[in-house]
Amino acid sequence: MRHPGRLPLTVKNEEQGAGRGMRRDAVRNRRKLLEAVGEALRTEPGAMTMGVVAERADLSLATAYRYFPSVEELLKAYLLGVIVQLRNYSHDCPKTGPALFEDVVREWARLVRSYGPAMVQIRSRTGFLTRLRSNDEVITPVRDAWERPIRSVMRHLDVPDEHFDHALFLYNAMFDPREILDLISTGLPEEEAISRLTTAYYGALQGWAGA
Repeated sequence: MRHPGRLPLTVKNEEQGAGRGMRRDAVRNRRKLLEAVGEALRTEPGAMTMGVVAERADLSLATAYRYFPSVEELLKAYLLGVIVQLRNYSHDCPKTGPALFEDVVREWARLVRSYGPAMVQIRSRTGFLTRLRSNDEVITPVRDAWERPIRSVMRHLDVPDEHFDHALFLYNAMFDPREILDLISTGLPEEEAISRLTTAYYGALQGWAGA
């Protein structure tokens, strides 16, 4: 059973890392640090330091810094790991139109259930659109994950392509892990929460385009 907050790293992933010149022990240590930061984010986010993460990973502080020059870079790598999972799922999904969007939303809900308690501790001070248009290294794979599903919905709803950036902005606001977890923790079943958010998103898209 996958432990909440831990990023899966298969043997294939390790072999690919080693094939790119990263030794197996380096791949293993990097994985341990990413798993440790997820645990630390869930259990003691206020005490997030490289020393805390290194101790949880059973590595020396010097070793931790060898892989990540700062806590910020480590947090970014953790978040990217989750987003890449979603991007890969989205790219492989054979569905089209609203069915594609809704399938990827369900996968996002699954990831939020697993990693959300850690992800909500990571928040940029810069606005989403600014980061999107500056090709931020975290937001770029978010765009990659959602471009096909969102454009499919836009075509279905006759929303012009010129509104794509704002359609992505609306997704980011409405499907934020913090808000999804809040809806569920305050009594709304996950399936109903996602269904209502999806319906509201479709309405928001049409409202934005028609304003």
